[in-house]
Amino acid sequence: MTHDIQFRSDVTVELVRSSASDADVLFAARVSTQGEQTLESAQDATLDTSRSKGLINYLMRDRHGSPFEHNSMTFYVQAPIFVFREFMRHRIASYNEESGRYRELGAVFYVPGPDRNLVQVGKAGAYDFLPGTPEQSELVSAEVRSVCEHAFESYQRMLDAGVAREVARIVLPLTIYSSMYVTMNARSLMNFLSLRTKREGTHFPSFPQREIEMVAEKMETAWRELMPLTSAAFDANGRVAP
Repeated sequence: MTHDIQFRSDVTVELVRSSASDADVLFAARVSTQGEQTLESAQDATLDTSRSKGLINYLMRDRHGSPFEHNSMTFYVQAPIFVFREFMRHRIASYNEESGRYRELGAVFYVPGPDRNLVQVGKAGAYDFLPGTPEQSELVSAEVRSVCEHAFESYQRMLDAGVAREVARIVLPLTIYSSMYVTMNARSLMNFLSLRTKREGTHFPSFPQREIEMVAEKMETAWRELMPLTSAAFDANGRVAP
């Protein structure tokens, strides 16, 4: 069977399910001082923005983290496999990824876009990445495309010969796209964002690989719409997870 090989330079992130709001934080936090609460009372309290903002900022600043755990977000992510290997080092979420043992993988591969920095300078833990020359960009694109095309042809020949999917897949490079569902709460997401985004003014600077940062940025955009007071407090306190 012949497949048209596709190359992408982007990632897909979709928020597919959520139960997450600033009211969830207030609801969980106030039981410490007021006893049993209702979510409706917490939602009403959120309307008092100055009071709610002050409490959430206090919790974030003093790292009272557990109130930020009483919520849930499920994201659907499409990205190259090397991004998933980095992502799953964060043992603070639930993951389910498509399996190359049980389904034939699609002929979709990542190739860095023209704006992707290519030159690494500095020392471990403090690298800077600079734009490549046109010649370097052309080389990267040509080599990635060539390897992926040849690898997928090998994969397809083995499948056509009746070789099991779990064996045939071993020739495929890490640049092939996979997909997964990942579920986490806001505290876990803030931990992920603190490590996988690079921002000025953070208490603990991070130097993420650009491709996982692309995923993190899209997740953060969706989260900010759900929990604007919490995300603002996260920024105001140096982007340190409570």
